[in-house]
Amino acid sequence: MTSFINVKNISKSFKDQKVLKKISFSVEEGSITGLLGPNGSGKTTMIRLLNGVILPTDGEIVVGGFDPNKNGDEIRKISGIVTESTSLYHEMSAYDNLMFFSELYGVKDDSRIDYLLEQFEMTEHKDKLVGTFSTGMKKRVALAKALLHRPKILFLDEPTNGLDPEGIQMVIGYLKKINKDENITILICTHVLHQLETICDHYLFIQNGMLLESGNRRELEEKYLGEIDLVVETNLIPSGEVYHNFPYKRIDESHLSFRLNSKKDVPSLLRLILKESDVFSSAFANRDLETLYFAIRGEQNE
Repeated sequence: MTSFINVKNISKSFKDQKVLKKISFSVEEGSITGLLGPNGSGKTTMIRLLNGVILPTDGEIVVGGFDPNKNGDEIRKISGIVTESTSLYHEMSAYDNLMFFSELYGVKDDSRIDYLLEQFEMTEHKDKLVGTFSTGMKKRVALAKALLHRPKILFLDEPTNGLDPEGIQMVIGYLKKINKDENITILICTHVLHQLETICDHYLFIQNGMLLESGNRRELEEKYLGEIDLVVETNLIPSGEVYHNFPYKRIDESHLSFRLNSKKDVPSLLRLILKESDVFSSAFANRDLETLYFAIRGEQNE
């Protein structure tokens, strides 16, 4: 795959405060990349740099073949942006908001509005005032707005803030679908790591204006997580001799936690258990994105 974004040794200072420090990364075309880190780590500043809204102190950026220092307008023409605020007119209906921004973006195909309203399940609400909408409904209209002009890249800054669990899953589902259907490159900035467990192809971990690590999930797990805790729901009463290669501890009457050297040991363990008992479920206990982030942060801070 080809890179849609290339960032090389980017630094950004505001007066005497250094917000970003020599950051380098790339984002592949058609991918979904998570830019992850705590509040104040520099995520929003990076989005503004990529769009050419502000200029870097040092370094080089290329987005879709354009330099945001010189061609910010060209980048914004091929970009869609969704921020926490949603940037909608509350005294206008959902349809009128989309019509207004459609004209602003120079989109002449009105069927695009109808299509997006349908995709985001907002058709029945299109004539209602945006000010009467829930946070989740506003997010959906904001996503539709960002996609009106068929952008090549979508920048999302904390897109799930303020949403309930159902709303979060709905937004994540929409993003997966538009990524697949329209091959849009997506960059998601958030401090809520667990919400991106199932969506990102690649991760960028940032803290205090520095890039701690980058890579896909498999690469990062192999590098930082080491041993695995597998929790198995079973009625097994293990024999120490038989399971000497798989150290375990009992969590409760129906769950055992086994310590494995790698994922490759999982099939062998489950086959061994199934010879004596039933397996009702199994899940990794220490492989979530937050565990990975803290492992990376801990190693980088040593």
